Amino acid sequence: MVEIAKYEPKDQASAAAMVVEIQNAEFGVPITYEQQPDLVDPAAFFRKGAGEFWVARASGGDVVGTIGLVEFAAGQGALRKMFVRADHRGAVHGIAQRLLDVLLAHARAAGLGAIWLGTTAMFKAAHRFYEKNGFAAVDEADLPAAFPRMKPDTRFYRIAL
Repeated sequence: MVEIAKYEPKDQASAAAMVVEIQNAEFGVPITYEQQPDLVDPAAFFRKGAGEFWVARASGGDVVGTIGLVEFAAGQGALRKMFVRADHRGAVHGIAQRLLDVLLAHARAAGLGAIWLGTTAMFKAAHRFYEKNGFAAVDEADLPAAFPRMKPDTRFYRIAL
């Protein structure tokens, strides 16, 4: 059984290790824990305005998924740090879908009008997942000026709420 819950300090080590492992080992993105303020202190980074950070916890307490929402402008949110551990991916587990559903419900309840996200060209499964959930690809030139773009991002999406 996997529960989706708001991040708590007890999740820190497990969440950070999982995200960095996926970034480095699985996708070859050369980034460290220290280079990611949203991992170093998720509560301080995400919990502003409508922002929040959630984890998917396995029965033993290990974090097997994460997703974050940053309110970067009035009525505008950015989806960040959506990761699911490889052994918990896929429709059979449904963790990614549950994480996204929680984020979208929270964003709607908070009155956000749109969610934007950036990803890399290599994350093909992520592209299909976002598109299946109603996100539309947008050109980089069409991003809001305040959108918190990450250096490796080359593909962008938006969903109206």
